[in-house]
Amino acid sequence: MYGKFGETLRKELDSIREQGLYKEERLLESPQGAEIKVGGKKVLNFCANNYLGLASDPRVVDAARQTLDKWGYGLSSVRFICGTTDLHKQLESEISDFLGTEDTILYAAAFDANGGVFEPLLDKNSAIITDQLNHASIIDGVRLAKARRFIYDHLDMNHLESKLREASDAEFRIIVTDGVFSMDCDPAPLNDICDLADKYQSMVLVDDSHATGFVGPTGRGTPEAFGVTDRVDIVTSTLGKALGGALGGFTSGRKEIVEWLRQKSRPYLFSNSVPPMICGAALEVLRILREDPEPLQRLKRNQVLLREGLKDLGFDVTSCDHAIIPVHFRNHENDALMAQGMANDLLEEGIYCIGFSFPVVPRGQARIRLQASAAHTVEQIDRCLAAFAKIGRKHGAI
Repeated sequence: MYGKFGETLRKELDSIREQGLYKEERLLESPQGAEIKVGGKKVLNFCANNYLGLASDPRVVDAARQTLDKWGYGLSSVRFICGTTDLHKQLESEISDFLGTEDTILYAAAFDANGGVFEPLLDKNSAIITDQLNHASIIDGVRLAKARRFIYDHLDMNHLESKLREASDAEFRIIVTDGVFSMDCDPAPLNDICDLADKYQSMVLVDDSHATGFVGPTGRGTPEAFGVTDRVDIVTSTLGKALGGALGGFTSGRKEIVEWLRQKSRPYLFSNSVPPMICGAALEVLRILREDPEPLQRLKRNQVLLREGLKDLGFDVTSCDHAIIPVHFRNHENDALMAQGMANDLLEEGIYCIGFSFPVVPRGQARIRLQASAAHTVEQIDRCLAAFAKIGRKHGAI
C-alpha cells in the first residue's frame, strides 16, 4: 500500500533538495549558549531564540534542578485531574503580574496556546481579522474556529479597517497579530490597531512570543512598548525563547477569558501539565528580570552592534529595534542557494546560523536570520562580522 506514496515523497524530497529548500538539522553537542559545539568544534551561535542568554544560566539550571529534586520528573496528568501544583499557580500569577494582565493559563507549548484560544471563544456569529503573515500556530488555531475569517495585508491599517467594516455584522470581532514578526523583525503598530479596535468594537489578541521578556522599556513586550497594555485583551506567548528557552506557553489576559479557556480549551484539557522543573526555572527567570536589568541592557547593545556592523559591510539588513537581524539575498538570482551556501561556509568559519527559504519565507525572499543574545560578548560580535565580510565577498553578497 505504501509503495506509490513513498515513491512520490522521495521524488518531492529530491526536488526540494535540488532547489536549496531542504532543511537540514545540525546536531548540537553542548548546552545552548553564545558558544556551542557542533561537529566536534566550538562555534558561535547567532541563530537561537536565547535572547536574554538564560537558557544555560547557572541560576536557571539550579532552579530547575532544585524543582526536579522536590517535585520529580513530571505529573503524568492533565491539570484538572491531578496535574496542578502550587508552582503552576504561582507561575501563572507571576506572569500576570509581569505582563500587567488579570490572569494567565499555562500550555505545554505556545503553539498549543494559539491552537486552543480561538475555537472555544468564537463561534459562527463571530469574526477573526488576522494579519496575513501571522505565525503558523495562529493560522492553524484560526482554522479550528467556526468564526468567519478575514485576512488583512501585512501591517496595512487601511486594509485592516476595510476588513473590520466587512465584519461589522458579527456579534463579536477580534483582531489578531504577532507582536513582532519573526522573519522580518517588524513590530505590529499596536497603538493604531487598538484605536481601530475601539472604533469598531473589537477585541485584540497579540502573540508576543518574540517580544516577551526583552521588548519594551522593562521587557514586558510589545503592549508595553506601544503603551497599550490595558487595551490588549489577550496575549499569547512562550517560555521557550527569552524566558529560559525550554518549553511551555501561555495565554494571558482578561480573567473571564482565561477562566473560560480552563473549561473549554482542548490543548489545555487534554495535554499533560507543564513539567514542574520548567515552572521552577521560569519563576527564576522572572525573578532575574525583576531584579537584574543587565541582560536586557546587554541585548540592546549587542543587537545594535551586530545590525550596524552588517550594514556597514554592505549587507541588505532590515532596520528595526529588535534582536532579530535578517540578512537578505532578495537581489540574487538563486537566493535560496545563496542563503544556504553562505550559512554552510559561515559554519566553517565558526559562525552558526541558518538560511531560511520557501516555504518558511516567501519565494525570492531567502535570508539568513541572525539573532543577538545578551550572552554574546563584543569580541564575539566582531568575530561574526569578520566572518560575514569574508564569506559575503566569496559569494558575491557584498
